[in-house]
Amino acid sequence: MFYFASAGRSAQLLSETAKEIRRQQPDACLEAFQVDLSSYRSIKKFEASLNQWIWDSNLEPSIQLLINNAGMLAKSHRVTEDGIDEVMQTNYIGPFILTSILLPLLKNSPVPSRVVNLTSFTHRCVSEIDVSEEALQGVKFGQHSVGGSYPLASTYEYTKFCLLVFSYELHRQLNISSGISVMAADPGVVETRIMRELPPCLSRFAFFILRTLNLLQQPDTGIGAVLDAALAPPEASGKYFFGGKGRTIRSSVLSYDIEVAKKLWAASSALLRDLRLRDRESRTGRTSL
Repeated sequence: MFYFASAGRSAQLLSETAKEIRRQQPDACLEAFQVDLSSYRSIKKFEASLNQWIWDSNLEPSIQLLINNAGMLAKSHRVTEDGIDEVMQTNYIGPFILTSILLPLLKNSPVPSRVVNLTSFTHRCVSEIDVSEEALQGVKFGQHSVGGSYPLASTYEYTKFCLLVFSYELHRQLNISSGISVMAADPGVVETRIMRELPPCLSRFAFFILRTLNLLQQPDTGIGAVLDAALAPPEASGKYFFGGKGRTIRSSVLSYDIEVAKKLWAASSALLRDLRLRDRESRTGRTSL
């Protein structure tokens, strides 16, 4: 018997995914959860629902595999209910929070467990990095968009860089003896709806160029690197999977900077503590002075 928990923002896509899983694995026990990674409250609601499902299904309170696949592009600066840039929270802060919250279940797995974070080759465009708490909230992206256009490309690159560095730091902190391995997976250029907010003529032109250069992949091909990361032996923890066929490569030099990783971890953890405090205060009706 296979047990799957599928989580995502779109109810329609969740339904389609569930149908496909059941088609390929008729004996699978599957539950779909709607969760918005740009909302701390939504992630906490998902945590409660997941734990309830595990309890109701009489399962071991554990997770064997977590794949953080959320990602978006936006043409404008939008602030979430948590006061964070939406792209920043969806692509990095949300996965950081989700992984942190589910870590006890991953550690409780009776078999070696794994975290796979989907990053992007565009992280290589990041040449200098600010990993302060203010930067992680996306303040600078909002400042750039005032009186000008929102820096959608650099915002996306920054989020994917942060997710990659987080993957490496989580790997270092857990180490293989913990029973949890951490992989980064880069599917390359895949034809998805990630550019849906861009003008249709622009996204069609971009896909045309990428297709002409033989760089554009269909989802069933792009998934190769993700499957490799999910199925690789535990000793491959900390590797960067790219292009499928079991291939691993080196990421950017900056992504291996341990001091940057430590600062990112500290700032991300501080932001998570702030969100927890605000959520607790909102539930009790108190506000911080």
